[in-house]
Amino acid sequence: MTDKTRPVLLTGASGNLGRALAPALTAAGYTLRLTDIAPFPDAVPGGAAFTKADLNDGPTILRLAEGCQAILHFGGISTEHPFEVVLGPNLRGLFHIYEAARREKARVLFASSNHAIGFHERPAGNGELLDADCAFRPDSFYGLSKAYGELMGRLYWDKHGVENLNLRIGSSFPEPADARMLSTWLSYADLARCMEKFLEAPRIGHAVVWGASKNPATYWGKDHRDRIGWEPQDTAEAFREKVGTKVSGDPVTERYQGGGYTAMDYTRATPSPKDQFSLD
Repeated sequence: MTDKTRPVLLTGASGNLGRALAPALTAAGYTLRLTDIAPFPDAVPGGAAFTKADLNDGPTILRLAEGCQAILHFGGISTEHPFEVVLGPNLRGLFHIYEAARREKARVLFASSNHAIGFHERPAGNGELLDADCAFRPDSFYGLSKAYGELMGRLYWDKHGVENLNLRIGSSFPEPADARMLSTWLSYADLARCMEKFLEAPRIGHAVVWGASKNPATYWGKDHRDRIGWEPQDTAEAFREKVGTKVSGDPVTERYQGGGYTAMDYTRATPSPKDQFSLD
């Protein structure tokens, strides 16, 4: 698909992942339109322009997307907050993104999250990994908004033919911080490689990809990465000696794939069943 004469809109540009992607993608030759509700804290890379904007402002999002070949949507509330806080940027804001993509015939990369499926239990070490077509089991209002975002992508593909890739990011930081991240870590370099492959892919449709580096301890199995030809190159194993014993000690946190998000405001007396519709 790549046409480097057409710009790419990157939302959430002032966040940690946006700040990592902006210089990587401009260095690869892409013209970027950067936007965030917060000022861009770094020098704006050559080949990019920054506009301060609120995702709730539909007309501004439409204007920023004019002529764009793709939208890399990393904007919105990125951690757990009360529902009313999450509602505007993560639900209404995403609608504005997809409406802009529909009008411009642009494809969308949605920065989804493992928290959309966080109440799936961690693998028992028997080789059974969670595939990308698993049921949503959000662990928070934030995770719920990510499940909503993936379903919006499904709607806009089925109804309008808007191609979209939902990247279920595990834990994207400079390095893993604890034992859980040996399974979920996504390096900044692997994230940037994924964005380039997404922009280059001739055909995507509606796809879900696990956003993690090449971690042997992964929780996750099959996905649609073959559609973009992405193969992570980094691994969390390089950090095992440093963080392998760092665990929370909380049984809820350690039981589920979503980690600490599952334990926030948790009030059950016993764990929920593995089968989401079971009474047992």
